[in-house]
Amino acid sequence: MEPVEIDLVKYGALWERVQQMDKKIDKMENQIEQLLELANKSKGGFWMGMTIASMVGGVVAWIVGHMKG
Repeated sequence: MEPVEIDLVKYGALWERVQQMDKKIDKMENQIEQLLELANKSKGGFWMGMTIASMVGGVVAWIVGHMKG
């Protein structure tokens, strides 16, 4: 089998593309982590809002119940 010659210019261009893709992947991973953090914060805020709304609803129901009696 004959040895295959490697074109150093093409190899260098390919190496540069791989490096650029690696940087893009790192950036995407960072953005995904930030999105997950934001989603988790939103989830906590949602449940806090639900808690407050149910407490207010309970107080209103208690007041209305006592006003009728």
